[in-house]
Amino acid sequence: MPSKGATLELAVLGLLQESPLHGYELRKRLNLLLGWTRLLSYGSLYPALKRMLRAGWITEVTTMSTAVSRRQRIVYQITPAGTEYFASEITEAGPAAWEDESFNMRFAFFSRTDAGVRMRILEGRRSRLQERLDRARSLHGGSDRYVTELQRHAIESVEREVRWLADLIEAERTSSDRSGSRVVPPAQAPVSPVAPKTAVPKTEIS
Repeated sequence: MPSKGATLELAVLGLLQESPLHGYELRKRLNLLLGWTRLLSYGSLYPALKRMLRAGWITEVTTMSTAVSRRQRIVYQITPAGTEYFASEITEAGPAAWEDESFNMRFAFFSRTDAGVRMRILEGRRSRLQERLDRARSLHGGSDRYVTELQRHAIESVEREVRWLADLIEAERTSSDRSGSRVVPPAQAPVSPVAPKTAVPKTEIS
């Protein structure tokens, strides 16, 4: 499973490929990219930037913010080594790419990956969520009303994402058929269809 730091670094490199950015703008764009689950703090961003500077993936350029204030500001730029690292990592389509935070980041940069990679990640993500649903439906617990409601809400949320992924997979296949390109099938076993709703489980989805 990739660390949050590794996912953040890949997201930074993806954004810096579009244009150089200073810390404030970079944090704002990262929050737009990943912030639907959590807001990124400077306490997480700047240590990641320091690691990337040491690795040689980015570089700092000092500029003046405005003609009036003449205040110095550091702008971050991606290096050729960073571009090469991003290109190799963004095509990774194994289980690490199916996890919650990693999947969201990789999906945001799907326009930079080919159809085969996109399909493997989408199929893998759907398989991972289906496993969660199957496991949750097989569990039985107490009868607390609020725990039951919480679990019902969690299961319905995952079911919605499974349906969303199914629509995306179908769209990828249709697009591939129209373009005449061949989509590489996923490495894992075929995913079973979403099972009909049964009694609501009493244990939280992990």
